[in-house]
Amino acid sequence: MRATANNGGYRDRRSMKHVLDNVHGYIYLDPLFLQFIDTEQFQRLRDLKQLGLTHMVYPGAAHSRFEHSLGVYWLAGEAVNKVNFYQGQELGIEEFDRNTVKLAGLLHDIGHGPFSHMFEREFLPRVLDGYEWSHEDMSLKMIDYIVDKHCIDIDSAILKTAKEMILASSEHGPQKSMTEKHFLYDIVANGRTEIDVDKFDYIVRDSRACGIGSGFQFERLMETMRVMDDEICYRANEYLTLHKLFATRADLHRTVYTHPKVKAIELMVVDALCYANADLGIAASIQKPSEFWKLDDSILKWIETSDSDSPSLKEAKNLIQRIRKRDLYQYCNQFSVPKDKLENFKDITPQDIICSQVQNKSGGVTLKEEDVAVSTVKIDLTHGRMNPLERIMIALRNFESQMIA
Repeated sequence: MRATANNGGYRDRRSMKHVLDNVHGYIYLDPLFLQFIDTEQFQRLRDLKQLGLTHMVYPGAAHSRFEHSLGVYWLAGEAVNKVNFYQGQELGIEEFDRNTVKLAGLLHDIGHGPFSHMFEREFLPRVLDGYEWSHEDMSLKMIDYIVDKHCIDIDSAILKTAKEMILASSEHGPQKSMTEKHFLYDIVANGRTEIDVDKFDYIVRDSRACGIGSGFQFERLMETMRVMDDEICYRANEYLTLHKLFATRADLHRTVYTHPKVKAIELMVVDALCYANADLGIAASIQKPSEFWKLDDSILKWIETSDSDSPSLKEAKNLIQRIRKRDLYQYCNQFSVPKDKLENFKDITPQDIICSQVQNKSGGVTLKEEDVAVSTVKIDLTHGRMNPLERIMIALRNFESQMIA
């Protein structure tokens, strides 16, 4: 029989360690989770900037995946505590559930590569000929490696379920081992409505770091979340708060994550890593967690200060030095495709750009295909052309009808 979490799940914190976070205030760390935090593999997250290369345009965006992971861990625990406080007896929330969700929140990004999503979406497909790799899958391998490497004593059921929760929003996520309480899978990575504590943390943290105002208040949602039909629901009068969540995320993509200068620097770093890959075996590290954890953002400094005579490394070093001197790839133009034209729109390629050149009779520069990079960015509210609130409103209406009844 597993122990049920009492008093809303809040425990005596005198035996816990605590850290002061600039978003959530004091975060309390249980001994169970310190076993993972106090490893070199988890501490590596300090050397992975949450927003990759964005700090070269927004200097304040130097926060790391370490603090984000602690933030998600904390919010995951708080979410379970809130639900348990109001519906604990009804739902039968246990200590096992709380520990599992918190562990998933803590370790959901442990498999991230350097430079945020650029590593898996831009670099690896180029050097591995379209090979698909995800940091979520790598997180599962890293978790197993950490447990084995450091002989961590933990319930195997907690570990198995936490790994399932990390993949909960993935299209190819594993079948849930829990036959009930599926709402727990929606707290860290929500594949049903896309509303989860991962977004709660990074939207507020990224906005604050970049100096961009955000009116989104996750505290309102945390306070009013309830479970109905095994799904997390929110009051209908939180419609605007929910819309602000998705709208703020979209604004961050437009103004920060895909800023033209950020994209130019990312393209240059991808080129540099491609040059250096043969000498350093960067891509090969994804095959072994024992090698992967050694890879972080400092690889640029390693290339930059290398004394190697390798021609490829010299090319990589030249690109990095160009970034330092702000001699960046030049942004040319952009085109926004109307929503009603998307179905018939063909992705633009460098070849299309070259073919559309007007022949310069005065002997000007003629661009070649390798001179052009095209970046296709799709920004939506997480559900493509659909309004994500249409899916959530079903839960909202059901919640209100039961409240009235």
